[in-house]
Amino acid sequence: MTCLHNKTIGILGIGNLLLGDEGFGVHCVQHIEQRYEIPENIRVFDGGTAGILLAPFIEQCDRLYVLDVIDLEDDPGSVHLFTEEDVRAGDVQTRMSPHQIGMLEILDICKIRGKVPEQVQFITVVPQTLEPGMDLSPLIAERVTDVIDILLQSLATLSVSLTEKK
Repeated sequence: MTCLHNKTIGILGIGNLLLGDEGFGVHCVQHIEQRYEIPENIRVFDGGTAGILLAPFIEQCDRLYVLDVIDLEDDPGSVHLFTEEDVRAGDVQTRMSPHQIGMLEILDICKIRGKVPEQVQFITVVPQTLEPGMDLSPLIAERVTDVIDILLQSLATLSVSLTEKK
């Protein structure tokens, strides 16, 4: 078991809050910030649609969790975990629209600058709708706690935890 108490762990929620389920990652980080005490070595960040502007946050992290929706041929609401290596293998599409800058491009920029996380994990869900609206569909809203549970389990393997606020 690896202990990361002296390392910086980033939890990055990305997505567009104006397009229904596309805002899933942002809803996840909002949920974490509202319900959990965050240890000093964990940084929780609402990355929204910041694209390349996420690089300074990413460059501060020794380990990074990215919470987002993903464009996969699978049932809406299905949850998928990927490493950076899985995504680099080319079988996983990390962009929901063709004009977005992808996480791999941002990580490559960080790597060029010599400040890339040691490990990146994507915890994703297949969206049900990307129609304009600020709320998640009921199916995807149910997945927020599922994804956070997966995140908490992963953090526990590193001897790091988030405790619920009282």
